[in-house]
Amino acid sequence: MFDEFKNAFQKHNNAHVQLIIINVVAFLILAVIKVFSNISGSTEVFDFIHAQLAIPAPFLDFIKKPWTIISYSFVHDLSSVWHILFNMLIFYWFGKLIIEYLGSDKLIALYVLGALTGAFFYLLVYNTIPFYQGRIPVLGMVGASAAVYAVLVAAATLLPDYTFFLMFLGPVRIKYIALVYIVISFLGSIGTNAGGNVAHLGGALMGFIYVKQMQIGVNWGSWITSTLDWIRGLFVSQSKVKVTYRKTEPKPTQPSAKASKATQDEIDTILDKISDRGYESLTKEEKEKLFNASKK
Repeated sequence: MFDEFKNAFQKHNNAHVQLIIINVVAFLILAVIKVFSNISGSTEVFDFIHAQLAIPAPFLDFIKKPWTIISYSFVHDLSSVWHILFNMLIFYWFGKLIIEYLGSDKLIALYVLGALTGAFFYLLVYNTIPFYQGRIPVLGMVGASAAVYAVLVAAATLLPDYTFFLMFLGPVRIKYIALVYIVISFLGSIGTNAGGNVAHLGGALMGFIYVKQMQIGVNWGSWITSTLDWIRGLFVSQSKVKVTYRKTEPKPTQPSAKASKATQDEIDTILDKISDRGYESLTKEEKEKLFNASKK
């Protein structure tokens, strides 16, 4: 099982599966802690750990735990498996579309931005609107729903007429699926899970804005991609290459099999980059190489 998880993280353009694995592993670890805490009569152990991951509603409590603005989106309600099951199913279906058309980096950025925006809406309504102070638990919120809504609405904004075949309903365009989810959360914003539904709406709004900005060439998630690339770089050892120079007589340029192979390797690398991050991630030089190769 460990090898399968490792392969999933090494596989190219596989961010949707990677994020699902992180959510499931976090769920299982907390479930084990909860079971043993209850058996041993030390429920305060689980309560303490859970409190460090859930985002608290009062702003003064939140600023003491700023990391919860993102950690909450990888933790789910342990009272049943339905919360995480439905979240991960929806995320898988719509996340695959985002990866196919925008790449893994954009999906990760959407997940993080959706979680951040959902948390912002959650904190905002609790700390500014008295109506919500009696309907949102002070202890905090958990769940990936805001991030999932961002991915759901982003996919529906990018490909509104893309069709899913649903059991008992048949073919349904994803724009209508997204609309149903938004309406349900809007109605639920005054219900028992008012805070969670407000966070859903915040994530949905971010998903819509993100794609609209991408369509005019603005990537709101570039800072997330850059940060993750920097973190990955810390764990990748770079070999020290000794560079020497020597003077050589210029020779006439002649095509050779070796040069052609090197050029093809570069094109393959560029195409992999497009698949992973999208065309706009290419440098000017890479775009020129791809354009020149297309004319051959």
